[in-house]
Amino acid sequence: MIPPKYRQLTVSRPIYSEDLFKEEYEKVQRHHKTMLDHLKAYFSCSKQKAKSVALTLLPIASWLPAYRFKEWIVQDMISGVSTGLVSVLQGLGFALLASVPAGYGLYAAFYPILIYFFFGTSKHISVGPFPVLSLMVGAVVNNLVPTSINATDVTLNERRVTVASSVTFLVGIFQLGLGILQVGFIVIYLSQTLVSGFTCAAAVNVLISQLKFILGISIDSPSGPLSNIWVLRDIFTQLHKTNIADLVTSIIIMIVVFVVKELNDRYKAKLPVPIPIEVIMTIIACGVSYACDFENIYNVDVVGTVVEGYQAPVAPDFEVLKNSVMDAFSMAIVGFAIAFSVAKVYSIKHDYVIDGNQELIAFGLSNMFCGSFKGFAASTSLSRSAVQESTGGKTQLAGLISALMSMIVILWIGFLLYPLQKSVLASLIVINLKGMLMQLREVPYLYRKDKPDCVVWIVSFIASVLLGLDIGLAVALGIELITVFEQEGVKIFRCPSPIFFANIDFFREKLTAAVGFNPLRILRKRNKALRKLKKLLKKGELQVTSRGLVLANAVVLSESEDDLNPEELDKPVNCKDFPVEINWNDDLPANIQVPRIYLHSIVLDFSSVSFLDISALKGLKLFKEFIRIDVNIYVTGCDSYIIEKLEQCSFFDNEIKSSIFFLTIHDAMLHIQETHPQTTRVADNCVQYNEISLHMRNRENAVSHPNV
Repeated sequence: MIPPKYRQLTVSRPIYSEDLFKEEYEKVQRHHKTMLDHLKAYFSCSKQKAKSVALTLLPIASWLPAYRFKEWIVQDMISGVSTGLVSVLQGLGFALLASVPAGYGLYAAFYPILIYFFFGTSKHISVGPFPVLSLMVGAVVNNLVPTSINATDVTLNERRVTVASSVTFLVGIFQLGLGILQVGFIVIYLSQTLVSGFTCAAAVNVLISQLKFILGISIDSPSGPLSNIWVLRDIFTQLHKTNIADLVTSIIIMIVVFVVKELNDRYKAKLPVPIPIEVIMTIIACGVSYACDFENIYNVDVVGTVVEGYQAPVAPDFEVLKNSVMDAFSMAIVGFAIAFSVAKVYSIKHDYVIDGNQELIAFGLSNMFCGSFKGFAASTSLSRSAVQESTGGKTQLAGLISALMSMIVILWIGFLLYPLQKSVLASLIVINLKGMLMQLREVPYLYRKDKPDCVVWIVSFIASVLLGLDIGLAVALGIELITVFEQEGVKIFRCPSPIFFANIDFFREKLTAAVGFNPLRILRKRNKALRKLKKLLKKGELQVTSRGLVLANAVVLSESEDDLNPEELDKPVNCKDFPVEINWNDDLPANIQVPRIYLHSIVLDFSSVSFLDISALKGLKLFKEFIRIDVNIYVTGCDSYIIEKLEQCSFFDNEIKSSIFFLTIHDAMLHIQETHPQTTRVADNCVQYNEISLHMRNRENAVSHPNV
């Protein structure tokens, strides 16, 4: 073959004007649907559509009939009990963040799961209190019911519970409304960088709010901008009043829990389930506090009487609803964004689909239900979800079992928590902030690789710490849009447009839709099929002959895939130790089914892509998924700035190479013709060119033109 630098191309075609081109070639017309067409389609009814809508709105009707009872029930029970123990403690602790009595946190750990069990689409997230959301609820509570008002403790607590439950009900209304309006895509405007800076700032806010419990001092809980500064000022002025019993208990709890959690992480492959150190330390601390009478001798602040049983539903306070509209909307967006991000991680890992709009509906109904029964806002906790998934949870049945653990505490054993120090709960909250606080390590990386994203992170963090989470989120969104729309050389509204956090998911979705298959699913199917073939070959039930692979006798393959590691399935198909070459488009023995694909190359025109951010670089790892199923990716017309940025961010490796970039589409097509001479005849066939619009406001596909 002639070396690349000596190869030449000659373009020979008529000179076309617009009129001459229209005369020679017929224009492909596309029917654009009107608003009336959309309304007719939306309100039309048929048996098939009714069934589809029912299954969409009630996902349990899809997965429950397919539940593998014998294989999954034990794992779901173990996962549910493990998650439930953590959920009870987090419910009690996060109630402190919400500024309500600890017992009401058990309601927040119970009610939302009951609704999500029926309406949610994620199989692995643990629904319930989340520290960021609880802190935002607490800010509203402290603003509307400050501790400085003249009221008895009972009356004050009742008013705080009313505010927390009312704002939770309003959060649910917003989420339900957004879900009905099908605007689940709104989370794309919260980039990974913004969410990282925001959640790290929220962790700092949580840490500051818990210092008064760890030190055992009594201070007011101001709200609004600069409230953290006033809290720190009050803490330092009253530092001499520190309760030594609370401080020593907190230090011991944090050290022991930190060490055991590190051991859990290090030896997670050897441990059947993580050591429930939070539960163990809580039981010990509760017993020691009771035996030594810490409440009376050392004057420590204890949980006290935990609300027993369930209370009748109550209507929300309309005065609270009127005064907390913006706060509730911020909470609705943040709660959904966090939950959807976590759910998306597990859906990709375990290869199933989640529906953003249905998740909004599920969380909306969950929060409305929870608020009606005096609970506070729910989302999902990263640590609880990790426990539910890592201990083998297969479905939301594990979540339902975890709710039963909360019910047991509410109905029968809540009184045992009376002597538990609030400093113990505060310590457990603080030690579980490690993951969010460690996001500070992203700043040096962002500074080296993408300074605009670094600015977004820093502004998001500082604004949220100083101005409060609600105002901080608004400021972060504004800065994020400014860094995108004012970036030098960026043409945001060109078609196709720059690729960044707000449209990378849309790009991936439309690219996979254009080729007609999901490359990751094809890859997993092939790896599963290869594993089955190797097992048959090892058992002697599959023989290699001149005609290929032949079964020695009839074989029935088990459908169980519990022993398969999802991470292994995402690796390239390794057929090196297989005796014959596998043609994945041929019939495979033992009725092993793998989807056939007849596409071998994809050419992407990046001539108008003048900007990429970190989120886009991560999303473009989609290239690797195509390459691993023998579909070559070629990128044309790419700006030198983009290529330099890809090199700086270590985008290229042994799979994605710089050689896939070509100057023009014509260069790439001639290269494909040389590498696939038998399947590509450019002169005889029309190559379909799908132009994908990444315009942030217009999300329709551009018209497909035949490129002659």
